[in-house]
Amino acid sequence: MSDSWLDRLNTLRQSMPDADESTPDNDICENADTTASETARLDIILERKGRAGKCATIICGFTIDDDSIDAIASELKRKIGVGGSARGGEILIQGDRRHDVLKFLSSKGFKARII
Repeated sequence: MSDSWLDRLNTLRQSMPDADESTPDNDICENADTTASETARLDIILERKGRAGKCATIICGFTIDDDSIDAIASELKRKIGVGGSARGGEILIQGDRRHDVLKFLSSKGFKARII
């Protein structure tokens, strides 16, 4: 029974193009992903409305996919030691942590500014 999945895997490998045969579209996408964090400017905003007087730090302006934003938010929350969430292409951090967020994003290679 274990031979059947190996046979299917080998068949799949043979049908795939070699690693040396990269298409121009793949090269463009890889370059876009690496330069997205370098060219996009993130805005760090302090927001108080609708939070019963409590403030939240909002990070917006991401040009990367939601999974990457979730990973960045998770690492940021662990690093700073606060709660928060990531949804809709934005990261919400509880409290006024604008300077800590700016320092973290700068260390990750993002261009960011506090508004």
